[in-house]
Amino acid sequence: MSGERILVAKVGLDGHDRGVKVVARILRDAGYEVIYTGLFQTPETVAAAAVDEDADAIGLSMLSGAHMTLAPLVVEAVRARGADIPVILGGTVPDHDLDELKAKGVAAVLTPGTTAEGIIKEVQQVLDGTQAA
Repeated sequence: MSGERILVAKVGLDGHDRGVKVVARILRDAGYEVIYTGLFQTPETVAAAAVDEDADAIGLSMLSGAHMTLAPLVVEAVRARGADIPVILGGTVPDHDLDELKAKGVAAVLTPGTTAEGIIKEVQQVLDGTQAA
């Protein structure tokens, strides 16, 4: 974990940021360097920030229901910049959307009820390339 950087962001018009701030603190306390971009980001601004900050992973928090559109757009924007930074999505995501999100390049999805230990474990598995398929 030493030196690994996680950029966390709220994409779109979702103004609920309590959860992303809690996750940022969990990751920080676990030893990650966390960069929080704030509310109302676009996929392009998140991708640019992740590349500029040399992030090892991107954590997106979405409660708005726009995850099927916005999360894949972040993945595409990152790839368009020539980067290979995994995108981890957290939020209210129905189970029936999980496979399609992963098919569109989202590395992992954390749903409500994921514990702090579960968040840390999933992030580390994504960074290590060892997460379950």
